[in-house]
Amino acid sequence: MTTGKVALITAGGSGMGAAAARRLAADGYRVAILSSSGKGEALAAELGGIGVTGSNQSNDDLKRLVDAAMAAWGRIDALVNSAGHGPRGPVLEISDADWHRGMDVYLMNVIRPVRLVIPIMQAQKGGAIVNISTAWAFEPSPMFPTSAVFRAGLAAYTKLVADSYAADNIRINNVLPGWIDSLPATEERRAAVPMRRYGTSDEIAATVAFLLSDGGGYITGQNLKVDGGLMRSL
Repeated sequence: MTTGKVALITAGGSGMGAAAARRLAADGYRVAILSSSGKGEALAAELGGIGVTGSNQSNDDLKRLVDAAMAAWGRIDALVNSAGHGPRGPVLEISDADWHRGMDVYLMNVIRPVRLVIPIMQAQKGGAIVNISTAWAFEPSPMFPTSAVFRAGLAAYTKLVADSYAADNIRINNVLPGWIDSLPATEERRAAVPMRRYGTSDEIAATVAFLLSDGGGYITGQNLKVDGGLMRSL
């Protein structure tokens, strides 16, 4: 068993997930990265970690990630759940199939790996989980209908898990990014942010790292807005 900490990152091949993987590796974590594109394997090789090409919508692929980390290092201290992009469109025109796909992308992407790592963390007597959500989880935008609906559900799920496993020294929190530089920039969106700029993926990664750290050790069940003040009054 390794003496260092181990972090799993799902959907970690690019964007905020990849930034989180880089930051955690820089902080001394061993990292295991899941990505559907193959970029996660390349990034893991660069960071001296483990990469698995697969989907966070597949229990089998997630189990391969968990099993690989346990075989290599014998422990899992942190889980970071990122996500891809779900269906969009006018709310009444979204099909049943696309609502179900949205649930897979934005809610089940967390539920599946959490089920796998919680028993490991219980046996270790500790662990921390951070889910990358959205600033629009509580005040939904028609631009992101399936994201807003299922990430509101993610907030409830996170509170249930936090309450159920706090006594095992397992923490779980959500980060709620606003406009981040991994998205296309527009002047209108930038002007709506009190800080008058997009956030960076590295800033989200730093927030994730804090919530996983000893500095965040008394924080659980929370939804932390990281949005430049965009949702400050909501």
